[in-house]
Amino acid sequence: MENSGLYTPEQRRRRDASRWTLVQGVLAPLQFLAMIVSTALVLYSLASGLWILAADVSILIKTALLYTIMYTGALWEKDVFGRYLFAPAFFWEDVVSMAVIALHTAYLVAYFGGIGTVEGRLLLALVAYAVYTVNAFQFLWKLRTARREATA
Repeated sequence: MENSGLYTPEQRRRRDASRWTLVQGVLAPLQFLAMIVSTALVLYSLASGLWILAADVSILIKTALLYTIMYTGALWEKDVFGRYLFAPAFFWEDVVSMAVIALHTAYLVAYFGGIGTVEGRLLLALVAYAVYTVNAFQFLWKLRTARREATA
């Protein structure tokens, strides 16, 4: 029997039973809120040259939330699909997530390694946030798809 939906009935059952589903549901909006606050601080710092430490701390918090959601998301994917990453239903979301992680990690390397300028580092964070926003919309689309399938 072929499944054309996002989840098979068994995967839906595993998704609903996984403790990581709730964790993802809590972390996702927290990470998005952290990104909004951080974006404002980064833009203010770039425009004024002030509050650079606050901007950097906000980026570090956003990055810690990203790493946490990616780790727990891999555990969720294992629970639901039997693999940690790149399950067919979430392949492209995972691909873009890898780019998001790479960009945030590049920021960490620049920050802790003292590489580049403050402005370059803050601009790198904004690029990471732009790609993260694309990724967030990918996941919101999948959530919408899952809800539509559940009501169908």
